[in-house]
Amino acid sequence: MIETIQVNTPDHAVMVDVTDVIARAIEKHEVRSGICVVYVPHTTAGIMVNEGADPAVMDDILAILEKLAPWRGGYRHTEGNSAAHMKAILIGGSKTIIIDGGRLMLGTWERIFLCEFDGPRTRKIRIKILSDERP
Repeated sequence: MIETIQVNTPDHAVMVDVTDVIARAIEKHEVRSGICVVYVPHTTAGIMVNEGADPAVMDDILAILEKLAPWRGGYRHTEGNSAAHMKAILIGGSKTIIIDGGRLMLGTWERIFLCEFDGPRTRKIRIKILSDERP
C-alpha cells in the first residue's frame, strides 16, 4: 500500500516533523509488523531520522549543511538552487523504518523529518507500508 501526503513547508530551509502523519498511515492500514519506506520525490528536499526533543539539534544540522553547501557558493546550475540539491544529496531522499506492534520502531528521541532546502513549497511524501503478516 502506498500513501501520498502533502506538506507545506513554511520557510526556505526548515525541518518539518512528519512522524505523527506517518504513524497515522500505519494505524489506518492496521499493519502490526513490517517496514515503512518514507520517500520524498523532490531533488531539493530530503528525509531524515534524528532527535526531535530539542529544536536546537535541527538548527545545528541546518547550520552545518549551510557550511557544507552555502546558498551563494558560485555554482554553475543556472536555476540558483544548487545548494539545495547538494544538501538533499547529503541527507538522502528516503528512510526505511521497522514496524513492530503496530508502531514505528524509532529510538526514544527519534522523529522523522521532511528536510526542506528550497522553500517554502508544497512537498509530497510517499509512504510505502509493507506488512509481514499473511492475509
